[in-house]
Amino acid sequence: MNDWQRKSPLEWETYVNKMVKVAAVEKHEYEGWVLTVDPVSASIILATFLENEKVSISVVLGHAVQEVEILKEGDDEMKHYLSRIFAPEENKAYSPEELEKRKNDLKTWLETNHIPVTEQGESGRTLCVAGLLTIDPPYGPEECSSSNEIILSRVQGLIQGYLEKQQ
Repeated sequence: MNDWQRKSPLEWETYVNKMVKVAAVEKHEYEGWVLTVDPVSASIILATFLENEKVSISVVLGHAVQEVEILKEGDDEMKHYLSRIFAPEENKAYSPEELEKRKNDLKTWLETNHIPVTEQGESGRTLCVAGLLTIDPPYGPEECSSSNEIILSRVQGLIQGYLEKQQ
């Protein structure tokens, strides 16, 4: 076990959001921004920025790390940018009026296509399809929930098609 692997997770955390140079076995060197360190294997996940706003992700396996040198501290903007690399696209914020319109439009469309739909919950924000599937705000395919995978897949496909036609 090397010195890097002997560090504690709290010690590894001090490297997160910093530009580092990692010296590894066989004289390999890696540079990049530390996204995280795996607490089990001590592997370092590095992000480097390429042209066209593309990001390259590298993993330096913990057992291969010989030395880690901090080159630069990350400012708040860089920390925010690094935190967004693996995060899903931010959901568009909808006003209560927009959400109500989306719900009503989807409900009307489902009813027009002979799909039984009701409103559930205290505020009626959740749509329930045939008592087997629910759709929560903002009423897209990702917000569908059902224990029946076949129904879930089909209704998600219908909603996706419906939303594509709306655009």
